[in-house]
Amino acid sequence: MRFWRPVALAGLLAVVSSPAVGQAAWAHDATSDVYAEVAPAAPAGGATADGGPTTDVTAVLDLEYDLLMKSAWLRAEAYEATGRADQLAQIDEHERAVDGYVTDRFIVAYDGEPCAPALTAADVVERGDRPYASLTYSFACDGEPEGVHEVSSNLFPDAESFVHSTETIVRYTLDDEEGSAVLTAASPTLTTGEHRLLKQVGEFFVLGGEHLLFGLDHVLFLLALLIGARRLRDVVWTATVFTVAHSVTFLLAALGVVSVPAIVVEPVIAASIAVVAAVDLYLIWRAPGGASPGTVRDALRWRPPAGSREQLTAWDRWRLPVVFVFGLVHGVGFAGALGIDAAWSWTLLWSLLSFNVGIEAVQLGMIALVFPLLVLLRVRAPRAARWVLGAATAGIVGVALFWVVERLAGA
Repeated sequence: MRFWRPVALAGLLAVVSSPAVGQAAWAHDATSDVYAEVAPAAPAGGATADGGPTTDVTAVLDLEYDLLMKSAWLRAEAYEATGRADQLAQIDEHERAVDGYVTDRFIVAYDGEPCAPALTAADVVERGDRPYASLTYSFACDGEPEGVHEVSSNLFPDAESFVHSTETIVRYTLDDEEGSAVLTAASPTLTTGEHRLLKQVGEFFVLGGEHLLFGLDHVLFLLALLIGARRLRDVVWTATVFTVAHSVTFLLAALGVVSVPAIVVEPVIAASIAVVAAVDLYLIWRAPGGASPGTVRDALRWRPPAGSREQLTAWDRWRLPVVFVFGLVHGVGFAGALGIDAAWSWTLLWSLLSFNVGIEAVQLGMIALVFPLLVLLRVRAPRAARWVLGAATAGIVGVALFWVVERLAGA
């Protein structure tokens, strides 16, 4: 009881003070992504009805509905509308304001001259568990064929203060070129003909790293796995299994082979965090020495020392299968965050692989930073380690359970 009282209090304080409680998964709500599909206006091969080449462009933009309505400075009845029919009615009623906001910040140009935009269709679609306004634009571009197009986005900038670090994920087929790009405040424009493959790889690598680093649910899951790993061997096997599992489902889901609704995936991700952290908390409570590995050398050994009678717990036996299953779910979550819904292509595959490598790079960086600190804490101050890690895991359990309830209620 003396152990549980301060741990429970620390857990309660962690939940109350957590930014996630006030923002429902901070990493997802404080930032936003815009999705754009850009292609020639002609139905096939960039040709007009008479067979000639065209410079005109069609763009389909998906933007978070409530954020779009707030950014267009519309009243509460517009951005608080629920249900597809009511939201479509609000878009129709405020078409001029919505169109003005978007066309001021999303620009298509041809050979340096802006193309004339026209809103041709509007819809409301679901991306993950959120409604998105899906706006179709035609851009009339003047100029002779053989030129280059530019696509620029400054949608939802930091200066508007509703969100920060907005990224516009663009898939395009223009000027006999196909690819993907991530437009940010620092790099808001893509230009065709720039041999973009290497740049595309870099953009999606950074995007993947940012998603893990700023995705609080994935970070807490990784921390819970590290707290439960006492030896280097545990870390290597756990990280490998988690990586393999989420990489498989990430690629399958992003390519459209596997489809799981976000209303299922998001609560399960939260539950996976709660389960792993709860197991950590139980093992910490059972271990009188704070689960100390003994010495730093012992923690780095691949196998226990000769003559050691280290006993395996049930969690030791089941950890890898459980992590594999949860990794499969997290992979679907990664794909949902990327938001790519397109047919197979080599350029798409390069984007997905780059995104996934970015995730792995940040994951390895976190492991390299956190695990040595955990080992030193357990070896040098096992009693303090018991209290510190107990409080941390209690806080993780509390936040994760809050997310489970909140996401189920939202579903």
